[in-house]
Amino acid sequence: MRRVNEAIREVLSEAIVQGLKDPRIGFVTVVSVDTSPDLRSAKVYVSVLGDETEREQTLEGLGHCHGYLQSLLGAQLGMKRTPQLTFIFDETIERGMRIEKLLKEIEEQ
Repeated sequence: MRRVNEAIREVLSEAIVQGLKDPRIGFVTVVSVDTSPDLRSAKVYVSVLGDETEREQTLEGLGHCHGYLQSLLGAQLGMKRTPQLTFIFDETIERGMRIEKLLKEIEEQ
């Protein structure tokens, strides 16, 4: 499953950077993919640069393009079953930055 998740992450990352023309989609990084064991669904965790409004618009745009991305996955990976994609905002980078900021503030005191 780890190889499948990584292959899906690579294809989606490349497709989002090069092929999507939706103006709602901003600067997106595909952080990880978690595919169900039966390959029917995949949660795609993304990090979006920008404020809350830009994040919501980007997630909406990605949701709108999920059909195209699924067909691209099927074509490039030759999978028997192409998972239904669900895009989820990953907050780990923001949490890390916030913790780092707090640690710096403590260090300065």
